[in-house]
Amino acid sequence: MDIIRPLSAEIRHLDFWILQHFRFSAGVGGVATAARLAKAGFHVIVFERNDFTGGRCSLLHHEGYRFDQGPSLLLLPGLFRETFEDLGSSLEAEGVRLTKCEPNYNIWFDDGESFELSTDVARMKLEVEKWEGKDGFERYLAFLQEAHRHYEISVAQVLKRNFTWLFSMARPSFLRHLFPLHPFESIYSRASKYFWTERLRRVFTFGSMYMGMSPFDAPGTYSLLQYTELAEGIWYPKGGFHSVVDALVNIGERLGVRYRLSTSVASVKLDDSGRRATGVVLENGEIVLADVVIINADLVYAYNNLLPESSYGRSLEKRSSSCSSISFYWAMDRRIPELTTHNIFLAEHYRESFDDIFKQQRIPAEPSFYVNVPSRIDSTAAPHGKDSIVVLVPVGHLLDDRQGIGRKGLAVDSKQDWEAMVAKARHTVFSTIEARTGARDLQGALVKEIVNTPHSWKDVFNLDKGAILGLSHSFFNVLSFRPKTKHPSIDRLHFVGASAHPGTGVPIVLAGAKITSEQVLESFGIAKPWAEKKTKNGKGEVKEIDRVHVLPLLSNVHIAALVLFMMLAIFVYQG
Repeated sequence: MDIIRPLSAEIRHLDFWILQHFRFSAGVGGVATAARLAKAGFHVIVFERNDFTGGRCSLLHHEGYRFDQGPSLLLLPGLFRETFEDLGSSLEAEGVRLTKCEPNYNIWFDDGESFELSTDVARMKLEVEKWEGKDGFERYLAFLQEAHRHYEISVAQVLKRNFTWLFSMARPSFLRHLFPLHPFESIYSRASKYFWTERLRRVFTFGSMYMGMSPFDAPGTYSLLQYTELAEGIWYPKGGFHSVVDALVNIGERLGVRYRLSTSVASVKLDDSGRRATGVVLENGEIVLADVVIINADLVYAYNNLLPESSYGRSLEKRSSSCSSISFYWAMDRRIPELTTHNIFLAEHYRESFDDIFKQQRIPAEPSFYVNVPSRIDSTAAPHGKDSIVVLVPVGHLLDDRQGIGRKGLAVDSKQDWEAMVAKARHTVFSTIEARTGARDLQGALVKEIVNTPHSWKDVFNLDKGAILGLSHSFFNVLSFRPKTKHPSIDRLHFVGASAHPGTGVPIVLAGAKITSEQVLESFGIAKPWAEKKTKNGKGEVKEIDRVHVLPLLSNVHIAALVLFMMLAIFVYQG
């Protein structure tokens, strides 16, 4: 007599492999997906070319100084908490200590003025009214209301839903929210309806740089970024952003995940039909068989280097990409008190500087840039009495030779002297900070510098075009138009990361890891090992005092007044 075991029991003994390629492979998306599927009972191995995890969420060190190589602020904390809770733990239980940054930013203008962004409503009232008066603060609250809708709808309908085909956007639950998300208007256009001065329009739109986009092109939906900063705050994990990655790695290892560091993958192994992934081929020639492969490498690179050549892969190379950056990591021999934890320096010619980056793909003559001082909020980031500073100068992504033909200005793919370009960017940053904040002799305080350029982002991290945030987030690059979390024609091959749905940014990628994991589980018929939250207190019940009581549309007074008005109207009509 044949004995048939339940599918779930059989599946728990399948070998499951996550394909991770090159330095950024064991990034946030990879380690979160690995931990989730290990919790579901899969055997998981993560391949990572580098000798450490984290990818762009990694750390740089120099004699007691510590720098976040990539993300330096934690947004949408709810998505982080959800990930850890789904894995049966919490940020606190894993030793991740979050500190709230206050103020959020100091924004410095070319005319010597500054603006302090904060979650403190009283402080924001003073800042907004300083430039736009009492009515300005009322409009600011209206802006927050719209951004709140963008945030809540996006989290519920985009970040927690998969868009597996074009008609996924036709879901009634999503379609009715499409126009309220303002995807066909730019962030700058939406902000201009609420802020009537150019100064405040800039204050509330520069955040589109987090998506690697110009505020004049980014869909209005992304005002949700300003909202989460103003409503939920900006947070910093003590020890650097990599502490979050470490915590996820530790959870995964407790659940049985194996990490093979310093191990490169050459290609995905397919069956004879070419329609199903069966494992990976390592660079040393070793073949590792698997039931499922998940790629956390740069998606455009993966399609064109790890998989057979395809027209779809070539089409991805032609899609619009996010920007790149020149990033400086500075060890200073003293504190720079004029700088807070997060600082934004905006170009005088705001729109022109973005056009240089996103339309001409070059380095702006006068760039806007971001300065992070982690030692201001975490004393372990630098030796006592000294500062570690990270500077991000957005620049255009790399172009191939054909794209560069006929363009005016200095394209970032040209054969210019990159040392000279970095020197120019360094001089601009130093002179701008000193002129606007009053800081003195920054160059003289510099004891060590590490630099990333578009070429190093591409060469070291294998990012297509050196685009630090993957594919662009224009309307036709998101939702059903964004590359899917499952390969369209190869079975058992999935993707997670910045260029796959739902998009870029650490919390967004964490949401994507959940979507991809649940898609894999569904394909094997396995129930999700994490529960969906259905109540406010998370305990399966709602107390009477917490029940929502909807008031009637009209009170008794309103009804009485309406009756009297109708009687009066009848009396007048008959008279």
